[in-house]
Amino acid sequence: MPSSSRRVLGALTGAALVGGLSLTGVAGPAAAAPATDLLFSEYVEGSSNNKALEIYNGTGAEVDLSGYAVQVAFNGSTTPGLTLPLEGTLAVGQVHVVAASGAVPAILAEADQTTGSGLWNGDDAVLLVHDDAVVDSLGQLGVDPGSQWGSGDVSTADNTLRRLPSVCAGDTTPGDAFDPAASWAGFATDTFDGLGAHRSDCAGDPGPDPDPDPDPDPDPEPTVCGEPATAVGEVQGSGDVSPLAGEDVTVEGTVVGDFQTGGFDGFYLQDAGDGDAATSDGVFVFGGGAPAVEPGDTVRVRGEVSEYFGMTEITVAEAEVCATGGELPEPVALELPLEPGEAEAHEGMYTTWPQDLAIAEFFNYGRYGEIVLSTERQYQPTAVFEPGSPEAEALAAENLANRITLDDGRSNQNPDPAIHPNGEEFTLDNRFRGGDLVTDATGVLDYRFDLWRIQPTEGATHTAANPRPDVPEVGGTTTVASFNVLNYFTTLGSRGADTPEEFDRQEAKIVAALAAMDADVFGLIEIENNGGEAVDTLVAALNEEVGAGTYDAVDTGVIGTDEITTALIYKPAEVTPTGSFATLTSEDDVRFLDEYNRPTLAQTFTDNATGGAVTVAVNHLKSKGSDCEAAGDPEDPDGQGNCNQVRTNAARALADWLDADPTGTGVEEALIIGDLNSYDHEDPITALEEAGWTDLLLRDQGELAYSYVFDGQLGYLDYALANEALAEKVTEAADWRINADEPSLLDYDMTFKAPAQDALFTPDAYRSSDHDPVLVGLELEGADTTAPQLELSASPETIWPPNNKGVLVEVDARATDDSGEEVTVELVSAEAEGRRASVKTYDDGRSFRVIAAQGAVYTFTYEATDAAGNTTRESVTVEVTRG
Repeated sequence: MPSSSRRVLGALTGAALVGGLSLTGVAGPAAAAPATDLLFSEYVEGSSNNKALEIYNGTGAEVDLSGYAVQVAFNGSTTPGLTLPLEGTLAVGQVHVVAASGAVPAILAEADQTTGSGLWNGDDAVLLVHDDAVVDSLGQLGVDPGSQWGSGDVSTADNTLRRLPSVCAGDTTPGDAFDPAASWAGFATDTFDGLGAHRSDCAGDPGPDPDPDPDPDPDPEPTVCGEPATAVGEVQGSGDVSPLAGEDVTVEGTVVGDFQTGGFDGFYLQDAGDGDAATSDGVFVFGGGAPAVEPGDTVRVRGEVSEYFGMTEITVAEAEVCATGGELPEPVALELPLEPGEAEAHEGMYTTWPQDLAIAEFFNYGRYGEIVLSTERQYQPTAVFEPGSPEAEALAAENLANRITLDDGRSNQNPDPAIHPNGEEFTLDNRFRGGDLVTDATGVLDYRFDLWRIQPTEGATHTAANPRPDVPEVGGTTTVASFNVLNYFTTLGSRGADTPEEFDRQEAKIVAALAAMDADVFGLIEIENNGGEAVDTLVAALNEEVGAGTYDAVDTGVIGTDEITTALIYKPAEVTPTGSFATLTSEDDVRFLDEYNRPTLAQTFTDNATGGAVTVAVNHLKSKGSDCEAAGDPEDPDGQGNCNQVRTNAARALADWLDADPTGTGVEEALIIGDLNSYDHEDPITALEEAGWTDLLLRDQGELAYSYVFDGQLGYLDYALANEALAEKVTEAADWRINADEPSLLDYDMTFKAPAQDALFTPDAYRSSDHDPVLVGLELEGADTTAPQLELSASPETIWPPNNKGVLVEVDARATDDSGEEVTVELVSAEAEGRRASVKTYDDGRSFRVIAAQGAVYTFTYEATDAAGNTTRESVTVEVTRG
């Protein structure tokens, strides 16, 4: 996430006259009021025992920690199960770190207190209390969210959270709804580099003392434009950390990026260079003590050098504009993938990126204006290679090296307006999708929140390379679709919509998508598990759009114990539920852990027109970010995410369960759909393939199919798998890419959006969820009850003269069937009637020797049988003519 302005700075006041220019110091923006109490500033919930809490003092006064304690309420409890009293005193602007005693050395090096007690997991509420009064909280007291609050990196499980600099007071209402994205920035598992320090916009933080010496320094000599200055390259040095950190320097150069507004509170200065390719010639100048500047101005700055979370900067003590309106230096052309050290060597410099770069990730676009660019779209390693293979590991490394974040030069959340990569405002007529191309991105290269970023100074060229697709035509007599409806809840404020207006917006988008797909059967995932109220409400809204009675729901009541469940809706005019619905739970198979996986829902449907039938099983297996250690399934080391064994065991149980005809209909054809939370080379999918199931997206769309984007990498978690009896009856399977490639700025949620962003909402299918739906065409046929056609002819048809001699008779039997399948014909009997009549049958069953006895009649009977077992019996006669 973009960095914010951090500390309160002294401002340069007064005016001077240098080089004919009026040089006026400009005070920085007013800081927020100081905090009234301590607050959590960092939360670490990493692997194994890597757990820590950082507590920050932004009150403006030293705080005695006696009387303060950290409390943990486990698994939705309303009362703390653990209390850790704090010790010592906490100085102004400083932090106190509490850590697990078994944490890695990098955490323990910053710890002020350690404990061997069992600490929090992602679903536990954590409180900071003072004399039993809550002064801050993380999570929601009395609520168990399942595995975590939040999503992605901004969640409480297996992530690090850092309090946003703009937060100046703790959450003193621990029972209210909790979304970490509202006040925390998220980082990947085991990120510890920010632990031990916190920067704040709040006025109670005086910032680090530039000189702890109690004897005041004399006032420095005023800086004078044009006099010798320290080269920026000397400030940057050739390594990751400035060799002059903590020292006071004077630099002079050209402003190549002005970001004094929008939260950065600074600008980028670049000088003519020191001739050393290993050192950057640009640097960030931080602080409101600088005068207003424009790109092209020549500015002289004196201040202290520091490293702010990996980025070298100079904090302004004094700054002067020496000249205005100058030309910018020629931007340095860079290309992905960058060589090792190449980014550091250009930190803070004016750059351009001439490649056609694909938009790979935009998860943080609405909240923070960030877009991840890469030379091409990136795939999850386990979506294309075997987990743990050298190829998968190489692709993971390649993906990391081959990306850069295009930022927006602002640190405020949900910036208004949102800026398109072309530099213009993002609107419905000026939007982008994942996979579109960005060329000639130009701006300053910097490093913030663990990522290299381009802070743009002008718009790039945007090419719409991935237009919105039409609904795929999948053919067949029956269409089945799988659709993750992303927490469609009629209970407001739980997981889905928070207000009636949000609910109406969410429902309108989902209904638009369902109506456009027009499937005969829909399997729904992530719908509220409230006894049918949610699914019935959705069906009513859908029928209002497409016509009364068009859809109905399979009435299942509550399924399992999770807040979300799966559901099936269908068109009664097209298909009829046959037999009873069935659910797969731990009671059916101990391998299927329903306290982790949601129970599978299966129902057989019969095509009203053809009589063909299929059993549809909709699933939602445990997520990759969950904690399954209690199930004996620790974090997976080969890239398949957490709970891989839980999902794999569930997949094996699912295959066996469906083989056993759970709906009791005798229908062999079966289709698995839903969110299996596994990419297609991972163990759960392999287990299903080994059991005879065909991955239809892989079969029909190929290895590069996708329905979901996570961390800028494509893959599909949403499946359609057919068993052997059904596979040949599937005309096609395809995903409809209406969600994964669309920015969340277009979704229903109004929680953090500015009014202009809310106004982007349209009641269409696009960004109706975060998963793309999958459609499957089925050519279902009923039981074949039509008998084959059988035609017989004999040669000769009559025999003359009746001389009692032997005559060869041959019968031609021709059979056909409407199915086109092969028909077998067998001789049933060869009968002779009359005095002296007799018949001999040859081995081929078509040739006979008969006696030409006067008046004899020979009858040959055959039976034809088709592939479905239908039979037809016909006879042909041969007569001997009387003399």
